[in-house]
Amino acid sequence: MSDMPTPDELFARPFFFCGIGGSGMLPLAQILKGRGCTVEGSDRSRDQGRTPEKFGALERQGFTLHPQDGSGIVSGEQILVASAAVEDTVPEVQRAKELDCLRLSRAELNSILFNTSGAGLAVAGTSGKSTVTGMLGWILHACGREPTIMNGAVMKNFVSPERPYASAVVGGRSLYVSEVDESDGSIALYRPAIGVLLNVSLDHKSMEELRQLFGDYLARSRIGVINADDAEALALLPHAKEVLTFGIEQEKAQIGVVPGSIAEGPMRQAALVVDRHDDSQHALTLNLPGRHNLSNALAAIAGAAAAGIPVAKAVEALAAFDGLARRFDVVGTSPSAITVIDDFGHNPEKCAATLRTLKAHPGRVIAFFQPHGYGPLRQMGDELAETFAKELDDGDCVILCDPVYFGGTVDRSEGSERIVRLVEEWGGQAEYVPTRKAAGDRLADIARPGDRIVIMGARDDTLSSFARELLGKLP
Repeated sequence: MSDMPTPDELFARPFFFCGIGGSGMLPLAQILKGRGCTVEGSDRSRDQGRTPEKFGALERQGFTLHPQDGSGIVSGEQILVASAAVEDTVPEVQRAKELDCLRLSRAELNSILFNTSGAGLAVAGTSGKSTVTGMLGWILHACGREPTIMNGAVMKNFVSPERPYASAVVGGRSLYVSEVDESDGSIALYRPAIGVLLNVSLDHKSMEELRQLFGDYLARSRIGVINADDAEALALLPHAKEVLTFGIEQEKAQIGVVPGSIAEGPMRQAALVVDRHDDSQHALTLNLPGRHNLSNALAAIAGAAAAGIPVAKAVEALAAFDGLARRFDVVGTSPSAITVIDDFGHNPEKCAATLRTLKAHPGRVIAFFQPHGYGPLRQMGDELAETFAKELDDGDCVILCDPVYFGGTVDRSEGSERIVRLVEEWGGQAEYVPTRKAAGDRLADIARPGDRIVIMGARDDTLSSFARELLGKLP
């Protein structure tokens, strides 16, 4: 392994992304290319013929794509960008070792871009990171601050025919807005000017580990922006140097909501935001439903305020925020009024937020859940089962197919059938349908006028086309 070059030397070298179509890889590749770097890549999904439209769009943007057979790694000068989870048996990894190429993880590369910008604005927490990153980036963009934005999800406001997969925005070098991840511990790499903390709850790590990681994160941030409604997040406030708090319920939160001012609809909401620094009130309209999204909006407004954007301007900008792909994304409504929603929910908290948003309004809910791996299912299966049983009512149902599996050596002995058993033990209704195709047929079979069908899962772009196909089958 070569010694780490300086950032200037690093960005003068050619980059090769292994898994370039991944939700964390694609935005980084776009940012580097936008800054004039040479970027090539490969992806197992492309070789397997999945999501050809995504790889076609990348080629039209000028990315050179190779089969994942090692043929794209031709020089020791190249920097291999590969997720920490990529196995050593992958040909690119083997070839890069032979040529003594520098290897960076996604998080290592992102943290270098983040830490060498004028000011890095980080968004951390177990749930809501991508939405708040999109909101905060949009506010700064709408206010003329030209941020560079690194997101794990496609931001609808920035989509264009040339850039249908706008999970990144290549702006100036003075502001860099990024979600930062605690699940792999890489949050420790970032030195934020502004560090937003949304919530602290069980996902990939124990609560003790999470408290340590998030506490250290606040200590490294020049300004900590903390959700005062989340008891675990608020408990970490003493770690922060300077603090700005936000919250719906917590009356001492500096950016809050006027009690009784929230008006909620099935697809949008409104509230009066109060800036308790001067007690000014600002009418917010948000084209996203759910109390969690109102909290996300306050987080973005507070983050923008920490960056010097007046609250009135931030609130005004959010009225034009269109949301993210696969975040409570309404695919459409069939002629008989069955609505299909595409959603990224994959851990207990995200699933609960989506289901609560649906259950706040009348109509039966049918949830389809494709687990994003056998490992995560073992880790959080009990909590997921409890979530589905508690958040759904008697007439509702959840259907699970087998977890997503793209190859590798993971233990596949226990899968979705265990979760169905656990949901039933909690008193809920669940069905196990092994293949996704059969699950789609089952969903179309049981759907009735007025139902809402939500397609949930992560790490698989084809879930969106599955949702569209399902809508086409419905009466």
